[in-house]
Amino acid sequence: MNLYEEQLQHLIAEALLEDIGHGDHSTLSTIPFDKKGTAVLKIKQEGVLAGVTIAQKIFHFAEPEARFEILKQDGERMQPGESAFTVTAGIHTILTCERLVLNCMQRMSGIATLTRCYMDKLEGYHTRLLDTRKTTPNFRLLEKEAVRIGGGTNHRFGLYDMIMLKDNHIDYAGGIEKAIESAFHYISAYQPDLKIEVETRSLEDVKLVCSIGTGKVCRIMLDNFTPDQIREALALIDHRFETEASGGINLDTVQSYAATGVDFVSVGGLIHQAQSLDLSLKAVILSEAQL
Repeated sequence: MNLYEEQLQHLIAEALLEDIGHGDHSTLSTIPFDKKGTAVLKIKQEGVLAGVTIAQKIFHFAEPEARFEILKQDGERMQPGESAFTVTAGIHTILTCERLVLNCMQRMSGIATLTRCYMDKLEGYHTRLLDTRKTTPNFRLLEKEAVRIGGGTNHRFGLYDMIMLKDNHIDYAGGIEKAIESAFHYISAYQPDLKIEVETRSLEDVKLVCSIGTGKVCRIMLDNFTPDQIREALALIDHRFETEASGGINLDTVQSYAATGVDFVSVGGLIHQAQSLDLSLKAVILSEAQL
């Protein structure tokens, strides 16, 4: 089992424990434990579907023998009235997992839909779209998966998989030069595979990183730069480092940033401004023979 699968299994287990507590008494009090049933995921809002494979894993976590039929794939456009999947399992399993499945899929579909809107704006441009760490605690795994489903690119997942020297790191360290030198010595000694990204707040910062960062810094972040300022910065950088525009970029402005030729734009709003979409899980009443 890889790290993603381990984290997903942990997320599902903890989420079910949070919801069930010492018992799903609504189901326990009304449905015989051995009774089987079928349910269908109904789409009620236009967008990009995300979370079908997560739903399948949730049901199979609760009941490995559950039958799960995928009717629409993650990443497909969806319309009201369509169905995404059917599941046949113990009714206790269906009812206990229902809210977790919907919470995941509604949130993920909202993120994937917003991400696709940004990707449509970036069509034809060199620039790639990044998410950020502005995520919901303990739900980052699926929020970033939704960005990927929507066509975006995951930036660092956490504090452990890249060094990003932001304004506070730089100020506490005593300046850009000291921060870069300390970070480079650190990775040389302990984590040689880590890449270093440096946030810059002015063209003077960019000049400084260009003069001292060769062979040490991988990417320069241009934070809260206007598109015109980014063009100036890119001329200074001259393709010696990867470049990332960040800060206040939205659907109305993302094309103007892409038109500069910057390598990446990062948009925290992909996740924290996304609106959940409307989905529902409905019982399908079948005969015993059909089950």
